[in-house]
Amino acid sequence: MATLSLPLHSQIALWRQRRRRRHDLFERISSCHQFKHAGWRWQVSYKGLETLYDDGYQKAKDLDYYYRSLGELVEHDSGPPRLFCPVDAGSPIEDAPLMLYLPGVDGMGMGLFMHHKALGRIFELRCMHIPFHDRTPFEELVEMVEDVVRAEHATSPNKPIYLLGTSFGGCIALAVAARNPCIDLVLVLVNPATSFEKSDIKQLLSVSSPLSDRARIAITSLLNYNIDNEVDMALSSMKSGRHPLEALNRLTRNISSFLKHSNILNKIPEDTLGWKMKLIQQAASYANCRLESVSAEVLLLVSCADRLLPSKSEADRLQRMLPKCKVFFFENHGHSLLLEYGVHVSSIIKCTSLYRHSRRYHRVFDYIPPSATELKEVEKAGSDLRARTCPAMFSTMGDGVVVRGLAGVPEEGPVLLVGNHMLLGIELISLATEFLRRKGRVLRGIAHPLLFPNKTKTWSEGHDFFDFLNLWGGVPMTYKYIYQLLAAGEFVLLYPGGHREALHCKGEEHRLFWPDQTEFVRMAAQFNATIVPFGVVGEDDLMELLCTFEDIRNAPFGKEIMQAYSNHLKLRDIDHEVFFPGVYLKIPGRFYYRFGKPIPTKGMQAVMTDKQAAGELYLHVKSEVKAMIAYLLEKREEDKFRSILPRILYQLGCGHDSEIPSFDP
Repeated sequence: MATLSLPLHSQIALWRQRRRRRHDLFERISSCHQFKHAGWRWQVSYKGLETLYDDGYQKAKDLDYYYRSLGELVEHDSGPPRLFCPVDAGSPIEDAPLMLYLPGVDGMGMGLFMHHKALGRIFELRCMHIPFHDRTPFEELVEMVEDVVRAEHATSPNKPIYLLGTSFGGCIALAVAARNPCIDLVLVLVNPATSFEKSDIKQLLSVSSPLSDRARIAITSLLNYNIDNEVDMALSSMKSGRHPLEALNRLTRNISSFLKHSNILNKIPEDTLGWKMKLIQQAASYANCRLESVSAEVLLLVSCADRLLPSKSEADRLQRMLPKCKVFFFENHGHSLLLEYGVHVSSIIKCTSLYRHSRRYHRVFDYIPPSATELKEVEKAGSDLRARTCPAMFSTMGDGVVVRGLAGVPEEGPVLLVGNHMLLGIELISLATEFLRRKGRVLRGIAHPLLFPNKTKTWSEGHDFFDFLNLWGGVPMTYKYIYQLLAAGEFVLLYPGGHREALHCKGEEHRLFWPDQTEFVRMAAQFNATIVPFGVVGEDDLMELLCTFEDIRNAPFGKEIMQAYSNHLKLRDIDHEVFFPGVYLKIPGRFYYRFGKPIPTKGMQAVMTDKQAAGELYLHVKSEVKAMIAYLLEKREEDKFRSILPRILYQLGCGHDSEIPSFDP
């Protein structure tokens, strides 16, 4: 930890100087290289932040490190409140927005230590530290943060500024936002202390007033400790392959470190608790009186098992009062959420579409690729489907030879992958994760706008499908986005059949429902993109629809129900209503993917201007997709491991992680 023990104006000047140096370096690198595609410019602007980058969550330091650092900080701590830059945060990406971490009432700026690397990669991270001996009034703390915010805004008026406040720090963040409604702020509030007056901890401290301050602080710390989270962390470590003794050792080390934490209490001034309680009361009152003035975007991270504050009910109140507020609930976590296992703040900010570089969020230009932890989380969420379907992928080399794997798919973009949907788009997660794992490429999917809801409440039970779309860079279906993605040299995933294929009826498995529109081949030719047709089969080996659309239409009021359903979802075609009639699961088979021979569009200038040439290329791509589907339907009959039982037996003999054979291409 490098503490900047300088006056505030000197710290701001130093940050500006460092930022200018990074910008000048970036400009020199850009001017020294010639790029074929705008995609290379995109990659250079995010240099150092590759796909599957290390966000530090998988190697996060345990609580023993935190308590040792806290003891050293308290022992040698002096001086006024200040901001510091964590050394382990590393260097952020180019043009990263500023994030200020505002601690709880303890004032310890190390409360974000588990997230330093993850947030430090995508933000200019600064942490506020308030020494135990300091007695700065609340409004002066607000003014200190306000000075930094205003100075940053003066330098970059079009960039957002992020305030991550936990408990007491959440009140500071709300106060700054209320006093500066014209500055573009994004507040991330973790169990904010605006509910202090309604908390049980206030009554407990009153009852325990005969005890010494140090004893009362120890009681508060004990209530704050979440041993359930420590046990969950140990169990998860064992499931991920760690030796049980290693997981048990970490668990006991963290618990013993917490008990040794009591030594720190001897170094805290006797009047500290009284001052802190007075400070937090002022903070809660000040923030609550000004909530109506807060116009900033707000993300609430709320612990449902908070034993210090009624955070869950407070979240409902704050969401009613704050116009741009989203809530993310954590079911089994305590008050010190940022110190608990399984909380990935950077991923949550991505999933809620709150990470941006300018005043408006842009799904192409503000996109951050998935980290290694995020891939692991998505794989965990989709592990059951993967185990049931065991995807087998094949690709076609330039000479027409079909091989197992993705070697036939181009390495460099722009690439436009065009294929068929299975029911409910169930092939998507396996397809995207395999490309990321094997080729290090993110498939930027084009999806219906319905799949991008503005969720105001989310529960932390793993990533859902909507989170997956945001993490993997999905965009709503507009030609503007396809244009921008191809211009950026991305791998773009397009399903011309759209929702009509994903919500097909019984008997329409593996059929194409493509419109007679050739725009995607024109755009591919404009950017010299390579078109890769692909086919996927296997839904009929996993599930079957209960009835056809005709069965529903002929039922009493069936047609009216389908029309109402389609209109409600805004998915109605001119001649086809959309309805999901339900499915029943079968004994699992297997998913098969084949990627056809790449079709380079470089030199196909006629496609952009000649309607007939565009139509011919369009029909060629469509026929290739049909050929891929027919090939897979025929060849899968040769696969001895098409059924789940032979696959289970194979893995029992060869290991759970072994690749299961398939048919000979």
